[in-house]
Amino acid sequence: MVKIRFSRIGSKKMPYYRMVAIDARKQRDGRALEIIGHYDPRKETGKLTYNKERLDFWINRGAVLSDSISNLLKDTSVS
Repeated sequence: MVKIRFSRIGSKKMPYYRMVAIDARKQRDGRALEIIGHYDPRKETGKLTYNKERLDFWINRGAVLSDSISNLLKDTSVS
């Protein structure tokens, strides 16, 4: 099963995340199938940027969104 979730790439006390499509059995920071977007929680609004076409592609293929991503996408009214 493919999941769309965050992979942390930030350093200590400076979090920065990639939104990735990844096999559910892989580690959090394991090799991803595709990088879909980025999320910077340190910005005031929590800057989330992503490729909508690729997100829709993976959702149509049966990918499952993680809870944190689905909550962030509700603000942009995607899911």
